[in-house]
Amino acid sequence: MSDRVEKNGLRIDAALAGFIEAEVLAPLGREFAAFWRDFAGLLDRFVPRNRALLAKREDLQTQIDAWHMERAGKPIDMAEYKAFLAAIGYLVPEPAPFEIATQNVDREIATMAGPQLVVPVLNARFLLNAANARWGSLYDAYYGTDALDAPPARPGDYDPVRGEAVIIAARAFLDLALPLDGMSWSDWDGEGVPPLCDPGHYCGQRPGGLLFAHHGLHIELVLDRDHPIGRTDRAGIADVVLEAALTTICDLEDSVAAVDAEDKLAAYRNWLGVIRGDLADTFAKGGQTLTRTLAEDRRWTGADGNELVLPGRSLLFVRNVGHLMTNSAVLLADGSEIPEGVLDAVVTSAIGAHDVTGLSKYRNSREASIYIVKPKMHGPEECAFTNDLFDAVEDLLGLPRHTVKVGVMDEERRTSANLAACIHAVKDRIVFINTGFLDRTGDEIHTSMRAGPMIRKGAMKQSGWIAAYEARNVQIGLACGLSGKAQIGKGMWAAPDMMHDMMIQKIAHPRSGANTAWVPSPTAATLHAMHYHQVGVFDAQRDLAAKPTPSVEELLAVPLATGQNFSEDEVREELDNNAQGLLGYVVRWIDQGVGCSKVPDINDVGLMEDRATLRISSQHMANWLLHGVCTEAQVMDSLRRMAAKVDAQNAGDPLYEPLTGNEDKPAFRAALDLVFKGVEQPSGYTEPLLHHWRQIRKQG
Repeated sequence: MSDRVEKNGLRIDAALAGFIEAEVLAPLGREFAAFWRDFAGLLDRFVPRNRALLAKREDLQTQIDAWHMERAGKPIDMAEYKAFLAAIGYLVPEPAPFEIATQNVDREIATMAGPQLVVPVLNARFLLNAANARWGSLYDAYYGTDALDAPPARPGDYDPVRGEAVIIAARAFLDLALPLDGMSWSDWDGEGVPPLCDPGHYCGQRPGGLLFAHHGLHIELVLDRDHPIGRTDRAGIADVVLEAALTTICDLEDSVAAVDAEDKLAAYRNWLGVIRGDLADTFAKGGQTLTRTLAEDRRWTGADGNELVLPGRSLLFVRNVGHLMTNSAVLLADGSEIPEGVLDAVVTSAIGAHDVTGLSKYRNSREASIYIVKPKMHGPEECAFTNDLFDAVEDLLGLPRHTVKVGVMDEERRTSANLAACIHAVKDRIVFINTGFLDRTGDEIHTSMRAGPMIRKGAMKQSGWIAAYEARNVQIGLACGLSGKAQIGKGMWAAPDMMHDMMIQKIAHPRSGANTAWVPSPTAATLHAMHYHQVGVFDAQRDLAAKPTPSVEELLAVPLATGQNFSEDEVREELDNNAQGLLGYVVRWIDQGVGCSKVPDINDVGLMEDRATLRISSQHMANWLLHGVCTEAQVMDSLRRMAAKVDAQNAGDPLYEPLTGNEDKPAFRAALDLVFKGVEQPSGYTEPLLHHWRQIRKQG
């Protein structure tokens, strides 16, 4: 039990309270006693509402379960189903046409299009890498990945054959983004400013560099004839540097394992460090000790002769947790734990106030805004709760109204079905909507758990509801006036080692009208940035705005495996796939507190996985168990065989504890609970069970 201090009836972890007072409030000039008094008052207002919203989730689910059980074995009549959902308040009336009114939004969000990173806030090194991924070397990205359609570099020192292929590919990119008048970039000799077809692309220069822009994104040519690459280049180009990760989400949610005050304090301290500008991390790499810090701004002499200053860092969001979980970091007067999302809203906003009041070394938001992504909200009532909570946080901290902006993650079925109403509930502060396949499918399965067995997980991506979901998100966002004011985002490319495939497939995101999409690494951000030079996203949005929006009936079509009799091999294959992914992630989460890492899949392909992976895998297995597609014995057989596979995949990790032979230990028991207790988990979420078993593991 940690030491606690009492503040206005709240019992707060002493280390956390000390951090809030000394490092967060004191620099802001805030009076401690007034803060704790007002914080306690905020909790008196919002904790009962938070609990009531969670109770409504359960009540709606109970009614949906009963509706499906009453009609077991019968096809779903869509008209009847839709009427039922409206009658119980799951579906709400569409709002009258409106446009969002958000003000003071940074251009990286409102008027630029480019990649977005998501990074676990608990890992300082990753956090710094992501923040610094605003600029990336195209030469390095091509040379070190399979994105380049050429033989890989030979082992050892620099491979000039590979290097020449990189230079040719980079010149081809320049010909596309910055065409020259009467010549190719391969013909330019490096003298003066190149003869651009559109001179407006030229932005400025500095010693050893020329700066250009296309589709709002900057491109820097590094010119150095003394450089090992530049000295062999006709124009003396040593590198092509792309503006890449325009925005980064610093994540306190699905990519971290934060289960108590110790974890929350570490997360908040890193968020403060990256906002304050003094976060640093020292580590060993290649036999050297390196220290990483935040990148400086980049300075140029602009085309007009004046100084041009560009941000050296990605614009930072912070993702709070959703409404479900509580945390023992703060105990309420009745001894219960604080809703973790309310704690996050207050503390991350107070830290963000360091930026908007000018206390930071670097400016994150030049529009004096604080950007919070709010996940896992179910419908417009929960969005309205967040809006009111952020109002209260602004009042608590003395911030102007709507300083705190919100990103709404469209990852729950009730939000997708009522997306316009959800946007309307936060219309004065919304800066972001996006889609996410894994969580959204997890909720799709759980909501209709009693309707029947679901199609195989791999088939979900080709199902009709997914297509409607992805298209509706963009169309509704455009209809609500997000273009030019907010981000419309798409989900993660999960395979960081498969950049060739990413370059072929992920261009679909800007073509779909999304002005941002998630990538798994700074290198992937550099490569994905090229897609936004190939596609003018805001032109695509104008074209899409006239297209019809898929109907809510298409969205609500339940992906049931009606009439399918899966073979024994198909069942084993599906269970193995789910079990391997589940175990590979759970064992790191429970035993090592790693919430996001490159986890080998069943085919040994490394995928960047976070907690959403568990939700879809565990819910799918629970669904098949419930409906007799598989048996408990078959599930246990898959879990045990896949435990051996996961052990082999982690054999090189000195911190790894095998699953095989340790079925009574927290990691394996957590995996069992996620499957066998999956039906009863709220909305199919994995957090309650993961937190329970991680706490047991931390206690030894």
